[in-house]
Amino acid sequence: MAYPLVDGPYGLKPVNLIGGQVFAGSTRELPIQYGYATNIFYGDFVKLVPYASASAPGGFIQRAAVATAATANQVTGIFLGCSYTNVATGQKVFSQYYPASTLAGDIVAVVCDDPDTVFKAAVCSSGVLMASGAKGMVGANLSMINNATGNTRSGTSRNAVFAPTATPVTTALPLRCVGLVPETAISYTALATADSSSTTVNAVAPAALPIGTSVAYVAANGQIIETGTFLTAAATAGAATQTINVQPVVLGANTNIPSGATIVFTVYPEILVKVNLLIHGYYSSTAV
Repeated sequence: MAYPLVDGPYGLKPVNLIGGQVFAGSTRELPIQYGYATNIFYGDFVKLVPYASASAPGGFIQRAAVATAATANQVTGIFLGCSYTNVATGQKVFSQYYPASTLAGDIVAVVCDDPDTVFKAAVCSSGVLMASGAKGMVGANLSMINNATGNTRSGTSRNAVFAPTATPVTTALPLRCVGLVPETAISYTALATADSSSTTVNAVAPAALPIGTSVAYVAANGQIIETGTFLTAAATAGAATQTINVQPVVLGANTNIPSGATIVFTVYPEILVKVNLLIHGYYSSTAV
């Protein structure tokens, strides 16, 4: 089993920058308005809101509920904690999350706002139900699952990347998958009981396999052939067949996984993503 075990989503965590550049921990401090009435958790999307009216002054950070829409200028970055003065004690507080309706006039959010940041995130099929990324999702646009209720003990977000139940669309979505996280991947093997046909894999599932599980098989020469496919429905342990998003393609042509071949099912609970162009406020001229 891979270590560590990923048992739930945690929002987005910065790991590096595109082009292999190092993420050196550089952040920006941006204010949260006195009494802002929404929790913001470590790993949540936030947006810098401009002036709207006398009752909605600008220049403050708010939580951004990013999901499937690809509206321009949705986010400014990822929330990485905050500080403020506790009015009851007069002491400075450094918190992993912002508690809603905090009555302090000096609340400052720590925000990772570099548009080129690459983030690590967990994949879920709905809510906080863990799923999988796959080789066939790399390079594709993906949606977020906006789980507004985070963990108030750890201060961690519960936002997740949404595992598609079909071939990823080519339309605009908030995120682009730029890679997988092999350190926490878990692989299982099974023998094909018959040739695969179109989008059906014939093999007894060696374990419970979530939506998004990546599918490959071992060729006669001992090499692993990545099919670019993934499960579009969860499979229970012992299930005789599994459904994949498309017929496997090998060497530019549709093919079937042959009977008797060793099939490799790999669960990638975490993937690497980047916020798409124009979704990030620094790359958009559209107002929030």
